[in-house]
Formats: sequence, structure tokens, C-alpha cells
Amino acid sequence: MENQLVWKEEFNLGVEVIDKEHQRLFSIINKLFELRDEEQKSRTACQEGIKFFKEHAIKHFTDEEKYMELISYENLKMHKRIHKGFREKTLPALEWELRDEDYSPEAMNHFLAVCAGWLIGHTLTEDRAITGEKISKWEDLLPEEELEAVKRVIENLVYQMFQLKAEAISETYGGERFGNGVYYRLIYGREQDDEKWEIILVFDEKILINTVGKLMGLHSEKLDFLLINAARYTAGQFVWNVMKHFPVMELYEVQEETLLTYEQFQEVLENKKPQISLLFHTEGGYFSYCVVAPHRFQNSIGTPLQVDNEITEIEKYLANRKRSSKPKILIVDDSVTIREGMKRLLSEQYEVAVAQSGVVAIRAITLDKPDLVLLDYEMPICDGRHLLEMLQSEKEFADISVIFLTSKDDQESVRKVLALKPDGYLLKYLKPVEIKKRIDEYFQRKKLKEMV
Repeated sequence: MENQLVWKEEFNLGVEVIDKEHQRLFSIINKLFELRDEEQKSRTACQEGIKFFKEHAIKHFTDEEKYMELISYENLKMHKRIHKGFREKTLPALEWELRDEDYSPEAMNHFLAVCAGWLIGHTLTEDRAITGEKISKWEDLLPEEELEAVKRVIENLVYQMFQLKAEAISETYGGERFGNGVYYRLIYGREQDDEKWEIILVFDEKILINTVGKLMGLHSEKLDFLLINAARYTAGQFVWNVMKHFPVMELYEVQEETLLTYEQFQEVLENKKPQISLLFHTEGGYFSYCVVAPHRFQNSIGTPLQVDNEITEIEKYLANRKRSSKPKILIVDDSVTIREGMKRLLSEQYEVAVAQSGVVAIRAITLDKPDLVLLDYEMPICDGRHLLEMLQSEKEFADISVIFLTSKDDQESVRKVLALKPDGYLLKYLKPVEIKKRIDEYFQRKKLKEMV
């Protein structure tokens, strides 16, 4: 049976009542996989199965929260908030999609992939934090009502300043790359102490070109020195307009500003816990608003922009962006060894992103469309076959090239791979130099076709 959730030892928290409930949820999802795969099963059976999963998940949330109350778990409030988001936002949205798509295989795949991915991720991170083995990345987020107020302020400002309707689509943005991003960091401080507020705005380049650029009457389709400087000023005004809604910020002033690379931005999110990490979608593209505060500021990241160096530093930044305009490859594999090995192999010549599952890959592809996906055929939950079928069924993604990575070379496995009509397939046991050569040849052939 394909796409079965396999219970692994690493999922055990050592709390018997919670571990049993998690195993039960795994079992229910596996049953739903079976219902989806058996054509003779009725639509009603799928509906009942999903209803059962939802009821059991909600009951599990309640039982888990009671256990956390019993042990006086300090992050109970945040844990409840995460449960609430899944219960009141994620599940209803998925159910609406199922009804709207009349329980199509694609909608069922999406429902199961999201639920299974959420369950595994939550078990390995937030639930494990209950036992003290891990620290929740999101434990410092603003209280829910305050975060809602920030979202409303930002959405209103985006409309007032740029005439764009913005919608917050995530309040736990993990730093996934989207578009050709511009990462602008502001450090706010005050004279009486060394506490700092660190605010990072991330813009898809096309938002800046189509908003700030048009307001200035610029007709360029690329960032230049003038537009970067205008964007800096506009971003500073934007942050100030957000901050003035919160009296605690009145005594803080800008002490440093930096243009970050994507890697530097990732470093900030990996090493510090954000109080705000919002991702917004607009008809003009995506942008993010992240805040790490207050903290003791230690090492600076990047070169601070000042009057005497801003021309040089911005020119460097623009030049580096030009050099980074390489073909984009997304590596999707559940093996960290394969992901990191392929990334090291390809990063010099290509812009490489990685995803550990089909579920993560869907979000990565939505935010930043790659030129090529190197896709593991065998993965849990949403495997290579299902991910390729999803891409082929969406007009926006149908032109994305996919080359399968597989460790199997027997006739039956090769037949299954080729039946999906990928752009090629690579065997994992090939020497790295041979894999690199074949990928290079693929892009060379693609370039020749585009020239014809």
C-alpha cells in the first residue's frame, strides 16, 4: 500500500496517553489513504472518514491540553493557540476545498498531505517541547489578539500606501524564499539601554517595481540604485507607521539598517525567535514582516548602510543579485544526506533550495517557482508521483521541469517513473560528477530549444 504513515520511534514522546493518541491519528489517516485509493468506495465513506478524523483530532487536542495543564506546562497558551489555528482555520479551509472540488482525488490528496504533514511536524516540534527535548520556535510570538491587531494595521497600510489588498496567509512564516526577494533589516534602539528591536521586511522584487517604482514614474523592470534607495525610505516610513500604533515603541529610533542576502536572513530566523513572523499575499506578490524583540544585540549581520558607504554597498548588493540570477533548482527528498549532498554539488552553478517532503515542496513551489525540480520518487505521505500529478494538473505549474531521483533501476520501477512523463530521471547511486553532468546537459538542451 502506497503512502502509508509509518510510526517511527522518533515520534514517541514517552508520554503513553499522548503517544497512543498520535498513533491513532496516524491510523485514521492511513485508512483515509485506503478509501481514496479504492475506487469502489463511496464518496460518503470518505466524508465519514474525514469527519471521524476531525472529531478525533479535536478530542486529542483537548486531552493533550488537559495533560499540559496537569504538568503545569509553561507554553500551554501557545500550544492551545496552534491547536486553535489548525481546528478553526486549516481544517475548515480544507473541508471547503473538498466540498468545492466534490471530493476529487486531487482535493483528497491535498487534504491528506496537509493533515499528515501538520501531524508529523507538530509531533516532532511543538509536542516534543512538552517533554523538554526541544524548544518551540514560536514560543515568543505576540499574544493572538495583539498579532491580529498588527495584521490589521499592516493590511490597512498596504492598501493606503500602495492601493494593494493584502491578506495574511501565515503567522509562522519560516523564511521560505519567494520570488527575487529583497531583505531589508532595521535595528531600533534607545539611549538608556542596549535593548534592540530587529525588524526585517521581505519584498518580492516585483512589488517594489510595481509600487514604489511606479509612484516615482520609473519604467525599469529591474532594481537599480534609485529604486533601492526609494524602497529603503518607503520601508522606513511603513515600519514607523506600524510602530506608532504601539506606544511601547515611541522611545525607539533607527540605529542601523542593512540589506541582507537570503542566507543572512535565514541566519537571523534560525538563531533568534521572532515575536512576529507574518507572510502576506497581495495581487502584486508576497511580502513578509518579521520582528525579533527585544533582545541584547551582539553581532551585526551584513554591512550597516551609512552616508559614507551607501553608494558602494548598494552597488555591491545589486551586483550580487545579478550574479545570483542562476537557474533555480528545488531538491525534494526526505533524506537530509541526499538534500545536502545535492545542494553542495549544484550550488556553485545553480540557485538551490531544498524541501524535505512533498508537502513542504508545494509551499516552496507556490512561493518561488523553480526552473527544475529534482524529485525523490519514494517519500512518505505525498510522494514524487503525487507531487508531479499536482504540478501537471495546475496550469501555473505545468511548465515546471521535473527530473526524478530514484535508487531503483529495475524494469518495473523504471516503467512506473516513465509512465508519469517526467523530463528525465537520475539514479542516486551515480557518481556526483555524472549527476552534475546530466543536469548541466539538461539545461543546455533547454537553452537550445528556447533559442530555436
